[in-house]
Amino acid sequence: MDSDSYHFSEKAAGAKATLFLVLHGTGGDENQFFFLAQDLLPNAHVISLRGDVSEHGALRFFKRTGEGIYDMVDLALRTVKMAAFIMQQKRRLNPSRVVGLGYSNGANILASVMFSHAKLFDDSILMHPLIPFQPKPNPGLVSSRILITAGEHDPICPVPATRALIDYFRQQGSIVTDLWHNGGHELRPNEIDAVWEFLQDSR
Repeated sequence: MDSDSYHFSEKAAGAKATLFLVLHGTGGDENQFFFLAQDLLPNAHVISLRGDVSEHGALRFFKRTGEGIYDMVDLALRTVKMAAFIMQQKRRLNPSRVVGLGYSNGANILASVMFSHAKLFDDSILMHPLIPFQPKPNPGLVSSRILITAGEHDPICPVPATRALIDYFRQQGSIVTDLWHNGGHELRPNEIDAVWEFLQDSR
């Protein structure tokens, strides 16, 4: 299905069901987390997006000029587009709550939307995010529930950058849970377990 130039996979649910929006990492697609999302929240309305930017054939949600170097103009434009898409889906579905989950590049665009549109999500899961800039303060993030997962030896998302992001959200008054493993950028089972527990706690 296409809407506002996004291609996405969708699993419908009942009226006022939770909307579960999932966003893949670089090189993934709308299938990367589509079925996992259904396992994590079986009664949710799942929308799994495909990135609309190609980096040498690898799908992403915004452009970059090098590893960890973002095209900030493009990121701003793509953030506006993503926020508009989510608002459109909220109007269409009238969900009881909205949960966002993103991995790597998907986590980065999700975080960027949160910085500017704090109230779009009730719960947010950022898996291996990298935000190489200082976000502006946003008091609207107070009481937002956020889970951040990361690797202690992640060559793409350095530990100091992840800790700075955790500190940023806590400074805004967000309720942040962080989960670390002793590996790199790969997803590990303890992260999925942490996501499941986080989602159970929000019910």
